[in-house]
Amino acid sequence: MSETKSNPSLRLKGRLMSASEVERTLVRLAHEIVEKSNGSEDLVLVGIKRRGVPLAERLSKLISTIEKRPVATGVLDIQFYRDDLATVDVRPVVTPGAIGIDIEGRDVVLCDDVLYTGRTVRAALDALFDHGRPRRVQLAVLIDRGHRELPIEATYIGRRVPTSSREIIEVKFREVDNDEQVQLVERVD
Repeated sequence: MSETKSNPSLRLKGRLMSASEVERTLVRLAHEIVEKSNGSEDLVLVGIKRRGVPLAERLSKLISTIEKRPVATGVLDIQFYRDDLATVDVRPVVTPGAIGIDIEGRDVVLCDDVLYTGRTVRAALDALFDHGRPRRVQLAVLIDRGHRELPIEATYIGRRVPTSSREIIEVKFREVDNDEQVQLVERVD
């Protein structure tokens, strides 16, 4: 169920990307990653839970097809690394979960659906470095909506969508939402 249908304080403003536009964008991103990485020899893609995971898996499949070799993917759970947890309750004890791949000395592309303030990526970097020391870390996002609070920029961007602070980008992936599109919604007070 769409967040807008279940939440009357959100109003759909429009669809930014259809399923075919998402697919075309991922193909372009895969080619950019291969080009900037000079192939895929030491490349790994790590998806930030939740919607970064299908993004990383899809990009991995596309790159594997281009390069004719498998590209490893991992999953990064950052929930205990978020700096906004301290404002909610007592800061939890961090126990890093398995990422699923070896990142030591490799080129890591962190994948997430939307880049906004940069706080998710900062938490992801903290979590990633608890698993090893990669040679290089880059960031791939489907949507960059601006409004940074931290000096973080993506290396690979599917689409830039300038937004207001009242607007929200909803990314839907088949694997998570049984739907495939990107929507722009707005908070209504």
